[in-house]
Amino acid sequence: MVVFRINRRSGVATYLQIVQQVEQALRMGALAEGDRLPTAAQVAADTKVNPNTTLKAYRELERAGLAEVRQGAGTFITRTLAPAQEGPESPLRAALAAWMEEARARGLDAEEVTALFLAAHAAAFPSGPDG
Repeated sequence: MVVFRINRRSGVATYLQIVQQVEQALRMGALAEGDRLPTAAQVAADTKVNPNTTLKAYRELERAGLAEVRQGAGTFITRTLAPAQEGPESPLRAALAAWMEEARARGLDAEEVTALFLAAHAAAFPSGPDG
């Protein structure tokens, strides 16, 4: 199950943060087709956001074809975004995890690691997130 973390200072709408976190979980293989998302009430209790915000996010995921609402049963993932060769045990993920650990061991904090990663990402994909 995905655990949502809301950054109220990010400038990104809360419902979009939920959508982005689901998409990231799908890319990383943490969520897969058929998985059930937490209820709006569960998300509200865990993150202190209005349940309607979660419902808005879930509607956006449904519109994008990533989830479906089943009356009385919940909201379920309908497809994955993870590349077939890059599941949770992939060599690329392992290499990235090792890099993160090395950065941490050298004294970088989370924000510094994020900045370094984003700089490397921008250099590798200069035209934007879609390459």
